[in-house]
Amino acid sequence: MAALRGSISRLISDSNSKNRAAQLVFCRGITSKLFVKGISFTTTEKSLKDAFTQFGEVVEAKIIMKKDRTRSKGYGYVTFSATDDAQKALIDMNGKLVDGRVISVDYVYNTPKLRGAPNAEADG
Repeated sequence: MAALRGSISRLISDSNSKNRAAQLVFCRGITSKLFVKGISFTTTEKSLKDAFTQFGEVVEAKIIMKKDRTRSKGYGYVTFSATDDAQKALIDMNGKLVDGRVISVDYVYNTPKLRGAPNAEADG
């Protein structure tokens, strides 16, 4: 892990100042997309977008629905055009009431997707 941190530090220090912020965001996995949980079942994508628009331009507000599309699963995603706007929204909206429910807001971290079940034979 220390070797990885050293490589990242060298990469950032060797590059010009215009690319440093982009590289830092890439290295930390921070995006302009926020995960929102605790959403009321009556909240619509429009009302979710309206609640977050005060912090900047919202590109998309998506509520995850049950398979039968009758109601939401209680969580969704809000995507901003800028990471600074997402950070402001994260700080101000976490723990706030939206449509009568307290919501929790966090960043969406880029993680690799695993395919298939892990191989039990590889462990032992």
